[in-house]
Amino acid sequence: MIMDLAWNGFRKKRIESALFEHFDPERLEAVKMFHESVPGYDETPLVHLDNLAENIGVGNIYVKDESERFGLNAFKGLGGIHAVAEYFRNHEGMEFDGYDGLLSALENRTPVTFATATDGNHGKGLAWAASLLDQQAKVFMPEGSEASRLEAIRELGAEAEIMNMNYDDTVERVAALAEENGWVLVQDTAWPGYEEVPLSIMKGYTTIIKEVQSQLGKNVFHGITHVFLQAGVGSFAGAMAAALFNLTGGEGPTIVVVEPDQADCFHRSIQNPSGDPLRVTGALDTMMAGLACGEPSIQGWEILKASADAFISCGDETSARGMRLLGRPEGDDQSIVSGESGAVPFGAFHRLMTEAEYQEERQRLGLNGTSNVLFISTEGDTDAGNYARIMNG
Repeated sequence: MIMDLAWNGFRKKRIESALFEHFDPERLEAVKMFHESVPGYDETPLVHLDNLAENIGVGNIYVKDESERFGLNAFKGLGGIHAVAEYFRNHEGMEFDGYDGLLSALENRTPVTFATATDGNHGKGLAWAASLLDQQAKVFMPEGSEASRLEAIRELGAEAEIMNMNYDDTVERVAALAEENGWVLVQDTAWPGYEEVPLSIMKGYTTIIKEVQSQLGKNVFHGITHVFLQAGVGSFAGAMAAALFNLTGGEGPTIVVVEPDQADCFHRSIQNPSGDPLRVTGALDTMMAGLACGEPSIQGWEILKASADAFISCGDETSARGMRLLGRPEGDDQSIVSGESGAVPFGAFHRLMTEAEYQEERQRLGLNGTSNVLFISTEGDTDAGNYARIMNG
């Protein structure tokens, strides 16, 4: 069960990236206010695992449970609805205030078709956003995608199918199809020439951190010392890192990024002497479907290269450990249903804290009795069959 940690040699004391300006506190507040106007909005729980924190030797463990977000069992709807709203504002010249204003502005207009490639959660979030606004969605999934995730997207009214190619090739194919058919591409990864929509999606994710700030209170929020973030293309992790940095006045916590070893494009890229991102090819065979991405988003890469401290590559067994620990917690700690992609940072953290071979890494990261550690469980049991197998295994 090898788990490898790579240190970020590009990390500087002073953050020098214009992307961070897009995540200033005023903009983050505006995003959260928009989400508060959307039907079904409510803060997701922030769970304190006090028993585990005491037993494992840290000050506090906080887990943000995104399985309850908009009834979607994952956080991705935050990015989908915000990106669609921003498309209408920026490209259709619509002026509106909140969800109701947008819905009114869309009356008697021909529906727009939004398209995306997804391993599941992002496509479901986009399908939900399109259905809320009486628009259309086309969703394409890579080979190996679970049938249950496909059906969950179709149940929201989207056209969806599974392709015979991996995630990154599916992204490229859908981009071409959108160009050919006049669809609006809403992809949660950026590349040169395609950056506006992914940035809107990333801003949508930041409501998670704004809620954490509110739930903890500003003083305790500023006391967070470590954050473990999962990465696929890096849009989620990059958004969380940028929001944390700006909401703490540039005194952000230690950030550790966690990836599956079969799709560890950030872990490999951070070790590239040139500092350029690298692409992982092949089947990207991992049960962490939401993280099975071989190429970093250029925006996520820029932010994490500038702000993250370390990158961990680990196997499915580390994710399974996190799922079991959260689902069957110690003492009277609250149980959290966390899926494969949601639980892997927790599994990696637990291994760092409990396995002797990671003592040096643990000490260098400063994980000790004064540490206050934040995790974001990004999904529930989105693959219910596999979740049951892991929990009963």
